[in-house]
Amino acid sequence: MNGRPSPRDDDAVIRERRQLEDRLQRQTGRMRKAARERRTLIGDTVYLGSIGFLLITPVIAGAYLGRWLDGRLQGYSIHWTLTLIFLGLVVGAVNVALFIRD
Repeated sequence: MNGRPSPRDDDAVIRERRQLEDRLQRQTGRMRKAARERRTLIGDTVYLGSIGFLLITPVIAGAYLGRWLDGRLQGYSIHWTLTLIFLGLVVGAVNVALFIRD
């Protein structure tokens, strides 16, 4: 009536101001965290190299083991080599999936 806001209006303004301050503090915290955890070229290179290593190592191991088995057993020209290369590819894909998931 006299142009002054009611106590309810004051409470609403205070609540809104606190909500705004909380939101700003959360956003500031996220921005600081993002700045601390900024990805670097070296970090990305190591990450991709690890993925490549996890994928290729079982394939190469399967190829060498398969070649050795094919040389030891008569009648198997490339049977074990192809089988173990495929198995190495499956193991490597599982390794990569588990690495990326963590």
